[in-house]
Amino acid sequence: MTKTVAVIGAGIVGVSTAIELLREGHSVVLIDRKGPAEGTSHGNGGVLASAAVLPVTGPGLWKKVPKMLLDPDQPLFLRWSYLPTLLPWLRRYMSHANAADTLARARAIAPLIGDSLADHLALAGGTPAEKWIVPSDYVFAYADRAAFEADAFGWRTRSDLGFQHEVLEHGAFQAYDPAMSPALALGVRQPGHGRIADPGHYVKDLAAHAQSLGAKLVIGEVTDFVEEHGVLTGLRIGGDTLPCDAAVLATGVWSGPLATRLGLKVPLESERGYHLELWEPSVMPKAPVMFAAQKFVATPMEGRLRLAGIVEFGGLEAPPSAAPFALLRRAIRAAMPELTWAREVEWMGHRPSVADSLPVIGAAPALKGAYVGFGHDHIGLTAGPKTGRLLAQMISDRSPNIDATPFSPRRFA
Repeated sequence: MTKTVAVIGAGIVGVSTAIELLREGHSVVLIDRKGPAEGTSHGNGGVLASAAVLPVTGPGLWKKVPKMLLDPDQPLFLRWSYLPTLLPWLRRYMSHANAADTLARARAIAPLIGDSLADHLALAGGTPAEKWIVPSDYVFAYADRAAFEADAFGWRTRSDLGFQHEVLEHGAFQAYDPAMSPALALGVRQPGHGRIADPGHYVKDLAAHAQSLGAKLVIGEVTDFVEEHGVLTGLRIGGDTLPCDAAVLATGVWSGPLATRLGLKVPLESERGYHLELWEPSVMPKAPVMFAAQKFVATPMEGRLRLAGIVEFGGLEAPPSAAPFALLRRAIRAAMPELTWAREVEWMGHRPSVADSLPVIGAAPALKGAYVGFGHDHIGLTAGPKTGRLLAQMISDRSPNIDATPFSPRRFA
């Protein structure tokens, strides 16, 4: 049955959902308070990280956190004034920092992201957005074999889930990519990944494609759901009502307040992420590189090198901090000593992080016709197309082609 579906949020998840719904034959209204790709989808690391199955809360994190918070060269920052607000969420988040929960999350998330490059090509193929997709390796860089072996749990988990990797050492890493410092003695090459050469333009082009297929774009803020006898009939946008048969909430870290109207109390927090763009770089890495010690990625993009990563807890309101940008500058100079650049652009955004490190995807329990798709923490770009397909299948009353049970909103009903 053809439905009129309102998609709230025009980031990668919302735009992917809109396109998949249009392909299913539905009418779509895409709503965003600022416009397509004006939030996290603009500023992410740009990697289609198919093998990024491991959450931040890996085993042993408890022991590492105190040192990380006190060391300016570590990739974890905290605005201490925000700690009282953060604590209830942080307790739940850290309760998953163990091997069993990490493995459970990895197994659940692998079907959502494991074919990311193919998912993006299927989403964007034949559209103006396709030109931004670049198949590539994804590389991890380590100081030495001891540092690599300290991550043995993660590499074993990826291998067990079918993700291949090749270890490059004894000069092989520099032979693969001469831009890397000799101080980085070991690299790990993961084939079959990809990158987006301009994430902001990519999502904008996808949104324009959705409009070419018939989607209506509305700039405005949804304030409430309209219902009759427990069934969704529309949305409140300012003082107006937009009629619809179904709606998808996909506004990332800003989804919490509207989610409560849908019977959901999701433990959602912002992992503030930073990027530093180096324009007109003198040298580019061969492929996106994750520098394992500082947990940031350097991704070649159109006209610039984007350094993205770092985790800071400080809520949605505080301005960007200077220390994460300073860490990115120090780290890239050490990792790529020949690199120079003409100018910089700084950016800070908000990753939507659920306490169990799993996104919330599916039908809302308290309002028939309402669906949610948010909480993808570090894998929003990677998981966007598959999430959109899952939601379109659910709204079309078709069985999803992967097990979506781990992402069920009912776990927070």
